[in-house]
Amino acid sequence: MAQGRYRIGVDVGGTFTDLSLVNELTGELRHFKTPSTPHDPSEAIGNGLIQVISAGFDPAAIVHFGHGTTVATNMIIERKGTPTGLITTKGFRDVLEIARQQRPHLYDYSIHRPAPLVERWLRLEIPERFTADGEELVALDEAAVRAAAGQLRSAGVTAVAICFVHAYRFDAHEKRAAEILREELPGVAISLSSDVQPEFREFERFSTTVMNAYLTPRMAGYLERLMHRSRGLGVRAVPHTVHSNGGLMSMESAKAYPVRTCLSGPAAGVVGAAQVAAAAGFSNAITFDVGGTSTDVSLVLNGRGAYTPLREVAGYPVRCPMVDVHVIGAGGGSIAWVDDAGALKAGPHSAGADPGPVGYMRGGNEPTITDANLHMGRLNPVALLNGAMPVNRVAASGAVAKIATRIGAGPDEAADGIIRIAVANMARAIRSISIERGCDVKAFALVAFGGAGPLHAAFVADEVGIPTVLVPEAPGTMCARGVLLSDVSRSFVKSHVTLFCDATWREVLDQAQRMVIEAEQWLVSEGVPEDLREYVRVIEARYLGQNFEVRVEGDLPDKDSFVQAFYRVNDEVYGYHVEDRQIEIVNARIEAIGKIAAPLRRPPATTGTVDEAFIGTRSVHMGEENGSWAEARIYDRERLPVGATIAGPAVVEELTATTVLPASWTAAVDPWRNLILTRKEA
Repeated sequence: MAQGRYRIGVDVGGTFTDLSLVNELTGELRHFKTPSTPHDPSEAIGNGLIQVISAGFDPAAIVHFGHGTTVATNMIIERKGTPTGLITTKGFRDVLEIARQQRPHLYDYSIHRPAPLVERWLRLEIPERFTADGEELVALDEAAVRAAAGQLRSAGVTAVAICFVHAYRFDAHEKRAAEILREELPGVAISLSSDVQPEFREFERFSTTVMNAYLTPRMAGYLERLMHRSRGLGVRAVPHTVHSNGGLMSMESAKAYPVRTCLSGPAAGVVGAAQVAAAAGFSNAITFDVGGTSTDVSLVLNGRGAYTPLREVAGYPVRCPMVDVHVIGAGGGSIAWVDDAGALKAGPHSAGADPGPVGYMRGGNEPTITDANLHMGRLNPVALLNGAMPVNRVAASGAVAKIATRIGAGPDEAADGIIRIAVANMARAIRSISIERGCDVKAFALVAFGGAGPLHAAFVADEVGIPTVLVPEAPGTMCARGVLLSDVSRSFVKSHVTLFCDATWREVLDQAQRMVIEAEQWLVSEGVPEDLREYVRVIEARYLGQNFEVRVEGDLPDKDSFVQAFYRVNDEVYGYHVEDRQIEIVNARIEAIGKIAAPLRRPPATTGTVDEAFIGTRSVHMGEENGSWAEARIYDRERLPVGATIAGPAVVEELTATTVLPASWTAAVDPWRNLILTRKEA
């Protein structure tokens, strides 16, 4: 068995499950990859752990186990949560149905908002009411709560959300209702809006809390199976889960707040990519994560990923701090098809892990982006994953030829068309989070990772106009590596909608101090030592009459410091500030952080020469705009030394990904063993 103390990060993707293992003492990294098991993701994690153990690592020496998961997201997309009930204030049962009265697409009447996760007959009203100022207008009708519990028991629900009006400030009624429901419905998961999402804006609070309840029982079952599998293999470390803001939380927290894991995997990738890019000298970057099912893109400014307080998951709004990731259905497994007008399309539906692309020989019969790349010679025509995964290029080409016949084109033209459509979709996603927000992409590096990110990165960079591409070491496991670079964290928030003045400023400071105590108790429960605890103070405020607030971070010792910081943030976000306009405070927030992440370490330099990394040549189709077929040089990335420079047309192969260099691009290996791609003319 290999000696040492190890930390393991796991990312469960739609096609592959990736594992990264780091030695705490030496910083040495090892990477593993195994097909995902959509029916039970914990099975693929168990298979990956078996690979780790088979490679000679002692499972008892794994001292930290973190993982990113798509379980919650998939449950929402597939509507496979648990039967859920809602108890709310009398007169508010239809908040979920009324929503914001905004159509998903203004002029497309064929697109409809998804049905609420709780059917109307399971949304029960209770007489009770607080005002926003704390006056109890109607006392909680406890008999009505018990009667509602009986109705929900008869309906067979296994989870209940409690969402009362103004509970974000005054939670006494919700807490008492929860006590009654736990008496009447033992074993049923209870989610309180005052606990899950204590912020004003009724619809978003209701939606987030209902989703949390809907996910809780099955998420708990998944985590228990994961614990059982890892313990059965000798891993003593209790799994932690990445949540949507890129931090980690314990298994118990993940069971209680599964809604916070909806962007679990992509968030870890952004955290890892931001740190790798900053170490390489690129503080401004666009992360470009292409897996088997989707492409995830995000903006990194000054070394920090962009965050958003609200986003939709499968059409349902979720309000909690999360990495601002834009997701489209374009991945290696995305299926090419022909629409009713005879136009070629690629995605968003995917062949996924089962059956997968035709070239994987697992029963797939529809051409995918991976099959197009196999036909074009960009992927190894014999096997992927360093020979561990045989592929059938002839079968992939046959699938491409069938769709070529349908559109009246040759196989080469069809394959190139599939890739160009995918690249155009990826480029459009990048523009939406950069150019459309006023960012000059020429000042950014494209950080390409995921199994198919480096495969398409140079072509996407050409399409968008980005001059530099960074391909990190082992790009296919970047999300798993990001888990290793994530700290324990959680955001504590309390709405405090009030005009800014001396008295309310003191109230907000007092509220923040109470939340620091609450945050400290949580970090203690997570097992974080005192010297590793940090607290970020945030006040969210806006001008009176504005619709949305801005984040003002930092230790602000007095009113004037806050006002000046508020002006600076408004300048950054909106491009202006108004000094004589009244300010309204909305939320006080404390972000608790446990600094437990493994430090990013520079890998040891690889000795050797470029000639020793040269494998041979093969004919590769680089696209019609690049002269179609070319004789490309093939390199083994593991043997490329630091400082090596190669020129396109070339293909760089490694365990987790393949990097393609058209004739107009070169690549150099930097001291962090990243591949830095630049255009020759630059």
